[in-house]
Amino acid sequence: MASPQTQPRLGALELLGDLHPLLAQLGAVDGLVTLQSAVASLQLPPLADRPALRAFLGHYRDRLLLPVEFPAIRQAWHHAGRREARELIALDTALSADPRLAHWAAASRRVGGAQLQQLRPLRDERVVQRYLAAVETGAAHGWHTLVYGLTLSVYSLPLRQGLLGYAHQSLDGFLHAAGRALRLDAGEVESLFNEAAGEVPAAIDRLLQPAAA
Repeated sequence: MASPQTQPRLGALELLGDLHPLLAQLGAVDGLVTLQSAVASLQLPPLADRPALRAFLGHYRDRLLLPVEFPAIRQAWHHAGRREARELIALDTALSADPRLAHWAAASRRVGGAQLQQLRPLRDERVVQRYLAAVETGAAHGWHTLVYGLTLSVYSLPLRQGLLGYAHQSLDGFLHAAGRALRLDAGEVESLFNEAAGEVPAAIDRLLQPAAA
């Protein structure tokens, strides 16, 4: 039986099901980025021990996940729900100019593009088709965060649960990659996850305040 601590994270991932494999391999070589690349992009020293991993997770959460990725997903979700293809493409362009994402661009394009291809059969979804066309002509990047938000909207999945699932998949991916290398036991991994993810629900609440809509 799952412990009370593990139930919320499992519930979030089960809610998303198989529709959103965008970050399922985040810590692997064939996923979004390797753990080493993620550490380098945040200008942190190599992960040699548990304290270094703990610091990395905090930096990723505070410097990328919460201030950059979450707002991007939220805006894409809103634009898709309002059928605002032009605004979605403009958001894509704005993200391309953000220096914080420079190290993630190529991998994000690869993952986002692959997911967009899975949405291609949705011919009646005008915003999907226009964004896909923009990506294919080079007018848009195809950021995986925007495709994630778009996918949540297309399948009418709640934004709050989608953001929670995204964060959990990201943190789980990094921990999975680092845990074996550092020989952490299950308890240590769970403790690090809970610490890193503990601030996420409150951050989502702030992001989704009516005044921010």
